[in-house]
Amino acid sequence: MASRRGDGTPTFTEQARRGQLIECTIDLIASKGYPATSLAAIAEQAGLSKGAVLYHFASKDNLAQATFSYVVERFTAYVNDKVAAAPDPRAAVVAYVRAMIDYQRENRRHVRVITEVLLDDAGGTRLKNPGGHDTAGRWNALADLLAAGQQAGQLREFAPATVALAIGGAIDGVVAHWLTHPELDLDAAADELVTFTLHAIEKRG
Repeated sequence: MASRRGDGTPTFTEQARRGQLIECTIDLIASKGYPATSLAAIAEQAGLSKGAVLYHFASKDNLAQATFSYVVERFTAYVNDKVAAAPDPRAAVVAYVRAMIDYQRENRRHVRVITEVLLDDAGGTRLKNPGGHDTAGRWNALADLLAAGQQAGQLREFAPATVALAIGGAIDGVVAHWLTHPELDLDAAADELVTFTLHAIEKRG
């Protein structure tokens, strides 16, 4: 097995192996759930020994956190790219709502990872860490978009943080329903969420 560089950073081969293990972890969590995803199962999926897995990740929790970070980073980058391409603050808010839905629709495995890692292992109904669903400060980012829209004179006066939480909760609620009822038309749901959002933020009269 290739050793780490002198400065302690992983070699290219190690980075590739870590990436393989993260992808195997995503597959297993998505298909079996986090509690049933053992290091032995991950090793078997990757065609490695359990010791090889532990060489790269000291524990299952360490690997799960790395997998969670990998998923969240890609989710965040996707949404940020869509928002950055919007021509004005109002359009940026709409882009945010659609991007949140679009990414989750196209990356259902990633959604399962986020849900499984955040929720309590025993019952799967309580957050391990209250507020932990606000990954990467996503509602703070939305609040900033809303505040920018107000400053540009496009949106009515309201408390950006409160409205951001309301919009985020609506998005989470729709996606949570879709995860258990995949027949839900997420494209139509996204349209409704955009309408809901615009009714909440646009100037009246």
